[in-house]
Amino acid sequence: MNSINAKNKTAEILLIEDNVGDVLLTKEAFRSTQFKYNLRIAKDGDEALKILNRQGKFSESPLPDLILLDLSLPKIDGREVLEKIKTNAKLKDIPVI
Repeated sequence: MNSINAKNKTAEILLIEDNVGDVLLTKEAFRSTQFKYNLRIAKDGDEALKILNRQGKFSESPLPDLILLDLSLPKIDGREVLEKIKTNAKLKDIPVI
């Protein structure tokens, strides 16, 4: 996992959110920061797990340094996504908010 605090490091952030308004608010909040970041959006729990497990078209995607997780998601609920993250040896140390 990469350190968000590293100088000149671009933070990889995964936002797992199905509400378009909340996605827009989050993007706006990050635009007002002064650190470098890449914000990837997953619209449901299934897509989030594919990104995190690097499946299919996400096989070359970097792991996030930070996960912003909505608990109320379609397909796979956010609580189940959180459980899968925290029981996976490769993912469990990624901070989840």
